[in-house]
Amino acid sequence: MANLVVKGLCKRFETTAEQLDVLEDVNLTLSPGDNMSIVGPSGCGKSTLLYILGTLDQPTGGAVEIGGIDPFSLTTSKLAVFRNKSIGFVFQDHHLLPQLTVTENILLPTLALGRPNAEQRERCTELIEAVGLADRADHLPAQLSGGQRQRVAVARALVNRPQLVLADEPTGNLDEDNTKRIAELIFKLQGTEDASLIVVTHSPWLASQAGRQARIENKRLLEKEGSTA
Repeated sequence: MANLVVKGLCKRFETTAEQLDVLEDVNLTLSPGDNMSIVGPSGCGKSTLLYILGTLDQPTGGAVEIGGIDPFSLTTSKLAVFRNKSIGFVFQDHHLLPQLTVTENILLPTLALGRPNAEQRERCTELIEAVGLADRADHLPAQLSGGQRQRVAVARALVNRPQLVLADEPTGNLDEDNTKRIAELIFKLQGTEDASLIVVTHSPWLASQAGRQARIENKRLLEKEGSTA
């Protein structure tokens, strides 16, 4: 079963003065282990698409399925649980809570259903080791470098074993060396987890690292010829 299926998605914003069509007839299927980069000029709809796929906004039309489930058919409370379990987010800013340690920040998504259990804590430890921060597990964000903070954000996105990982400019605040490290880490862990990954970026280099590459042009998602389907 595909992790993500999008059919005929469109998004329109309406005001009293005008109607703005941002996305039209977007179609996409991602299987476990697939990763895709999406590029395009500012304002073209990249982040809008990511927010819809992350169930943070609703499409005007079309259909979205994540793991065979239509998230927009769920009640508000069930959607929140579904999002927390099935979707991982990595943003340009790490959004770590400053008063929590590395371990506590990574475990945050597990708190939606109560206190972390032994399996979740073991999972957290595995991810801390995978991102190379075993010696920083009890450190606060202020004691970490920018690259280290973003590694924590990547681990946090994966702690619940989501089917879909959405990364919005994940290296936008990093220098060249850390950009390469974070990119390598995201793609490696995503592939190992059999999650599907979408990376929205302005970086041609980062976009080129994805197995499938697409751009938003004239409100549509156009996949580059030769991308691995």
